[in-house]
Amino acid sequence: MGWRYIAARPVTGDIIDWDVPFKADSPPRRELNGPGRMSGSIEPEYLRLLAKPDGLPIISEWATAIFAEYDGYIRWGGLVTNVSFEQQAMKVTCAGYTAYPAGMPYLGDTIRSGAKQHEKWAYDGKDKNHDGYIDGTHPKRKMPKRPKDKVGSRWDAYDVVRHIWSHLQSYSMGKLGVTLDGHDSGYLLGAASGEDPWQLQWWDNPDCGSTITDVMNLAQADYAERHYWDGAREKILHHVDLGTRRLGRARNDLRFAQGENIVEVAKPNYQGDTYASDVYVLGKGSGAKTARARVSAYDGRRVRRAKFISRKSTANVKTLTEYGKKELARHSEQLTIPSIAVRAHRNAPMASWAMGDRILLQVEVPWAGELAIWHRIVAEEIDMERDVAVLDLTRSDFYG
Repeated sequence: MGWRYIAARPVTGDIIDWDVPFKADSPPRRELNGPGRMSGSIEPEYLRLLAKPDGLPIISEWATAIFAEYDGYIRWGGLVTNVSFEQQAMKVTCAGYTAYPAGMPYLGDTIRSGAKQHEKWAYDGKDKNHDGYIDGTHPKRKMPKRPKDKVGSRWDAYDVVRHIWSHLQSYSMGKLGVTLDGHDSGYLLGAASGEDPWQLQWWDNPDCGSTITDVMNLAQADYAERHYWDGAREKILHHVDLGTRRLGRARNDLRFAQGENIVEVAKPNYQGDTYASDVYVLGKGSGAKTARARVSAYDGRRVRRAKFISRKSTANVKTLTEYGKKELARHSEQLTIPSIAVRAHRNAPMASWAMGDRILLQVEVPWAGELAIWHRIVAEEIDMERDVAVLDLTRSDFYG
């Protein structure tokens, strides 16, 4: 049984074509913390693809979702984001459902996580001359010490992600039917002291997609989207899995070895002049009062290299430190195998892994020799017909 491509309307979920004559350029790409993509073509012109009763062609930008099914399972799903034409062929580009928030403005209720709540006090305005005494008292009575402001509730990072998705899907033509896990991340936004609240305000023109990415990075958490049939196999459902906080696990039960199931190894990456052992993050403030955090990682073998980044949205040292960890992870990685191609093998049956899994690569690298390095799976393209998969990887020990 080969690939089957199914077209549906994203809002209603109605299937409008059960077997689109779609020819993929390559297997659909699934990503960790990203929407993935699929592209291909339809040719020649098929009469049944020209129009539907709703007045739109079956394949329409932002009005069609295409799902790739193999052996009865939905392997990938996404929204048609671009259609173009080359001679007699229709070129189609799709992005996963989690691409939908990108570029969308947030217009919902204000969120202030960890903000001080200035409560009314009985002595407010009763020391107008600022002499430290209550006005109009004889003999003079000293002003009592003002009680500390209370700190409002702090939002869990995942609650913000769910809130943004709920906001986007509250519009009539934004109801995509995307569901998310209900558990917490354990990371609370804003400072516990109330000195640096995390805020989401529509007048700041926040981008929903960028906000989700930022919050997930602060929590150092993962997500992955998936699509599957309902019980009656009449509708395709869409869900976002949220990690606790990372998705995946160490796969000691799988073996990835060159000459066995690894058939191709991409050119290894080194850091070169982008290497950094120190990252300084500059936050709110000016001059010597600028908030600053430093994150470092020394291996005792390489000279110190420093990098500055700016995050002027916050003065919270903990938050700035989280930004620094993420940046340092990108600039301190040692030798990395960016991708491998693997064939079906008893060592690791096809699709026996999951997004975020940590796998031990046993490969031979020119000038470095035989290596065994733990990497993390961050994307996959599985060719089910050829029983070959391309896995994109990062170094698991430096994952920020």
